[in-house]
Amino acid sequence: MRKEKVLIVGGTGYLGQHLLQGYAEINERPYDLAFTQHSSLPPQVLLDAISGSLAFPVDLKSGSGFEAISNTFGQPDVVVNCAAISVPRACEIDPDAALAINVPSSLVKWLKSFNEKSTLLIHLSSDQVYEGEKSFYKEDDIAVPVNVYGKTKVAAEELISKQCSNFTILRSSIIYGPQTISPVPKSLPIQWLDGVLAKGEKVNFFHDEFRCPIYVKDLVTIILALTSQWISVQFKKLRHLSSMFMKMAFLILSAENKQMQLVLNAGGPDRISRVQMAEAVAQYRGYDTSLIQPLSASSVDRGVRCPADISMDITRLVEILKIHPVSFKEGVRLTLAAEAK
Repeated sequence: MRKEKVLIVGGTGYLGQHLLQGYAEINERPYDLAFTQHSSLPPQVLLDAISGSLAFPVDLKSGSGFEAISNTFGQPDVVVNCAAISVPRACEIDPDAALAINVPSSLVKWLKSFNEKSTLLIHLSSDQVYEGEKSFYKEDDIAVPVNVYGKTKVAAEELISKQCSNFTILRSSIIYGPQTISPVPKSLPIQWLDGVLAKGEKVNFFHDEFRCPIYVKDLVTIILALTSQWISVQFKKLRHLSSMFMKMAFLILSAENKQMQLVLNAGGPDRISRVQMAEAVAQYRGYDTSLIQPLSASSVDRGVRCPADISMDITRLVEILKIHPVSFKEGVRLTLAAEAK
């Protein structure tokens, strides 16, 4: 029996590894998995954990490597694009590189070489497409990014919306959670906060920038649910779609030309500042919260303009997928409990 094929672009990154693990842990392994990485050799510990998955080196700037996927793996049913230069200051320093990686031109071009109506592209965008001048942005609010990173994410959304027949764009906030199977080199939010506060010294945190951080395993659950819905649309003749899913105006489905075109805010339920994030970690660990010193973000030059309040309304996400992301405090507990194992 044919298994549906899932390709994760950027599979050795933080979200990519959690996604691979999530797909691989589904009962009876209903999907054939493949992933791309920028380096030539993926970590062996990752390969051991997701045995049977195929790894492909791909250069997203040139598109080199996609032909090998076509020849060996074939057309995927679902592609999840996690690859990005996601540090805003790095994007300011090298906007050309940010544009080349964050706007997936080579990926979209490759997908168009297939019968593209049979493939769903799930693309990770960012809350930084929003201007940051109010609270709880909705998906229909105009995207007015204030930095290069946000501008590349808007450009990516525009490209995908114009060129792809089937897509879901997930505007993610800060992603946090346990370390990956093969540890990533970048600093992880909760682990960093824990390490800083454990020193018992006073530390400054911004009190006037607000985000809706999302627990990584919730984001994995969202992507797995979208994958399952798409496979249901394509291969089960719409039988398993809920009435709410069918009625949403931004999802276009028809018997002859089934399409999925979605933009979803993918954040957690809490609008919180860096101070509140630090307090949640301190309270769980029992650290002295007086060590947390509020500081205005406007008093620090970070080499990049950062939006003040890009908290997001996730009503649409909850209504469509019936998924309720955990609170930040619960996510902190889950993260640090996992790190203790």
